[in-house]
Amino acid sequence: MTDYVDGYCERVAPGLWGEPFNDLGNLAFLVAAVLVWRLANGDRTGRVLAGLIGLVFVASTVFHLLATRWAAVADSVAILGFMVVYAVVFAHGRWKWVAAPAFLALTAGAALLGGGLYFGTLISLGVFAAVAAAKRDGSWTHFAVAGAVFALSLSLRALDRDVCDYVPVGTHFLWHLLTGLVLYLVSRALLRP
Repeated sequence: MTDYVDGYCERVAPGLWGEPFNDLGNLAFLVAAVLVWRLANGDRTGRVLAGLIGLVFVASTVFHLLATRWAAVADSVAILGFMVVYAVVFAHGRWKWVAAPAFLALTAGAALLGGGLYFGTLISLGVFAAVAAAKRDGSWTHFAVAGAVFALSLSLRALDRDVCDYVPVGTHFLWHLLTGLVLYLVSRALLRP
């Protein structure tokens, strides 16, 4: 678990500042956490979401500073933790008991079929948009935009290693910037007046 991980164009050697763009890109999560905290205006659900986004900031920053397997696991668990809690909050009422197992099953199924760990999140954003639209809830546009941004974000994450020769810093830092925006957008959708 303490093995060195070299998974991104930007990292060329072990050490704390081996990925400065990826580390700085994590600030998007911190900004999102602060904005959601302020938007929550004392609302407990909003504060929990802001705290979870803050945890994503910490876990991702630690991973990109240390580049170890345990930190990579913490990074992935933090963002999936946010999504599990978010799915439960979105489902509310009589359906919330099934939201976490359904999201985890979707995530595992997508990963097993080669879609990666975050493809289930992209599908979930589409489901959230469809459910909100069916209820004639205007928040569906937030989810649709978040889904489009996340699709671009996932694409940039996947392209990182393929563009090293052309873009030495890679594209992973853009995944951070756009995913921070997505976490803000989906939180805003739940917290809007």
